[in-house]
This record gives sequence, C-alpha cells and structure tokens, in this order.
Amino acid sequence: MSTLKNALYFICLCLCCNFPAQQKGKDYSNILRSTNIYEIDAFLRTAHPDEPKRSVLKPRLIKMLKEYIQNAHPADQRVKDFQEKLALLRRKPSTRISFEEMNEIIKQKQIAKFKEELQTKGKTYVTKSYGTAAGNSNVSGPKIADNPEEEEFKLLMSVNPVEHKNNTVKILNSLFDNDPNSKESIVMIENKSDCNIIMRIEGVGNTKYRLAIPARADNTIVVAKGDYLFSSLLCGAQYASQKTVQKAIMVALGE
Repeated sequence: MSTLKNALYFICLCLCCNFPAQQKGKDYSNILRSTNIYEIDAFLRTAHPDEPKRSVLKPRLIKMLKEYIQNAHPADQRVKDFQEKLALLRRKPSTRISFEEMNEIIKQKQIAKFKEELQTKGKTYVTKSYGTAAGNSNVSGPKIADNPEEEEFKLLMSVNPVEHKNNTVKILNSLFDNDPNSKESIVMIENKSDCNIIMRIEGVGNTKYRLAIPARADNTIVVAKGDYLFSSLLCGAQYASQKTVQKAIMVALGE
C-alpha cells in the first residue's frame, strides 16, 4: 500500500510540475477554428513541418490575406506587410524568414538606397553614432512639432561627405561579410510612423549607439555583437525592448 501511495504521489507531482510549463507556451488546441490572421501565421511559423493541420491552415491563411487586401482601405499600412506574407506563403510553408533570407533582405534594401543616392542629387544621407559604429539614412521626412529630440535628430542627420562615405563602406562590408566569427552585425530599423525618431541602442559599459530614422523610412547601423536595450520616443510614446544581436536583425516600429 505504501508503494502504491508513493507511486500516486510521484505521478501527481509530475503533473503539477508539468502544468505550469505547458501554460508558458501558446495554446493552439483550437487553432483549426481560428479566424485570426496573426494567430494562424504564428502557428505555421512554429509548427513541425509534418504537422497535418498545415494542409488546412495554410490555404485558409492565404485566402484570408487575399480577402483582407482586396477589401482594405488604400491607406491601410498593413496591406504591404500582408502582401509580403502572401508572397512568402506562395513559395514556402510559412512566413518564417531564415537568417540568410533576412540578411539578403537587408542587403537588397541598402543596395537600392545607395543606388537611389547616386542617381538623385541634392539629397543628404546620414547617420552619426557614438560608440563604435555608424549608419546612414535619407533626411526626407516631416518635422515634428514639440519634439524634445528634434534638435538632436537634426544634428544626427547632418554629416560630412567623408564620414558618410566611410559609413557606407562599413555597412557594405558588413552586408557581404559571411564570416560567422565576425564581431559585428547589421541592425536595420524600419520607422513606419509619421514621426522622425532616434533609436538608442545601449549595451554593456560605454557601448552606445544612436540612429536617426526619418518618418516612413529605414536606416541601418553596424554594431558590436551582444545584448542591448533598444529605446526610442515614438510620436510621444516610449518604446523599449531588450534584444540580443548575434546576427543581422530588422526592427519595425509604428506598425
């Protein structure tokens, strides 16, 4: 009897320990009933490649994305994102992007920006940083009234041609550097808001960077690999997020 009690106690203990762990993960038990684009998308990103539910949920997600895009307002900011998801789903099991694909996306965005810079006169591309790295950006974008960072933003957006050229070379070198032992990595910030912003990237000790990103634009910076606190004042609202930079990453704000 004592052995039986001990066995029952052990089973109960295991169940109690396992329950909190299960609660930490996303519950997809009713995913087949879901009509939420983001929820289905998240499931497809993490589900096993042989998961049977994929055969039902992927076509459903494609249909939902098409319907949303078809009925969306012309100014709807989610349309572009949903179009990109739809394009990925047409050639892949999900919208999950690998490191190589992310690096290629950043690379193509920067190459396109540099080509535009060479073809367009009168534009100034810039970003100044403090710490050990710098980036570049397009100055076009609205001025923000009563923005406590406006003067700092203008200062960061002004750089001499030599410094800009050095920044450009550094970014291009990082884009085409496939060495896994590299001590630096690329960070791209997409500002989808109507406000000019400054992204502050703070690491250990005195490792700090500032990156100015105009409204409706993006900008890139090369940083030392490590753990960082990303913070910004986004149209008056405070943004803060901890991120580990060990490979090229893209951060979108104002969606």
